[in-house]
Amino acid sequence: MVELESVAPEFCLPNQDDVEICLRDLKGKWIVLYFYPKDNTPGCTTEACDFSEAAPDFSALNAVILGVSADSTAKHRNFIEKKDLSITLLSDEAKEMLQAYGVWQMKKNYGKEYMGIVRSTLIIDPKGVIKALWKNVKVKDHARVVKEKLEELQGE
Repeated sequence: MVELESVAPEFCLPNQDDVEICLRDLKGKWIVLYFYPKDNTPGCTTEACDFSEAAPDFSALNAVILGVSADSTAKHRNFIEKKDLSITLLSDEAKEMLQAYGVWQMKKNYGKEYMGIVRSTLIIDPKGVIKALWKNVKVKDHARVVKEKLEELQGE
């Protein structure tokens, strides 16, 4: 897993519209980067809806919200249309970014072991440094907690 105060690993991934989004293109902005297991599942839907609802607040703080999963861009488009989401979702089908950020890990569920995405969120500052990190995120109230942390970081 990436560490606090380390430089965020570079990435270039397609978004839901098959437009490439790269970390280098976002320099100068705050980035809320969240990793989630799968589109159209209960926890992931709640998280995406909460971040979408809060998107204007984050925008006012010069922050962009990016959700990342291993789902295809087509699945992301469907998820966004179905749930009326206003955030950007990145597709990492090759799992390169997931591995670079250390969120692609062995998981256990009902006694079965499998590789999957550990729900995690990072705040990256305008210089590309990781300033906040949440691992094994619980979805309830998470968007609010992230926004409060962002406000606190910007006040420093």
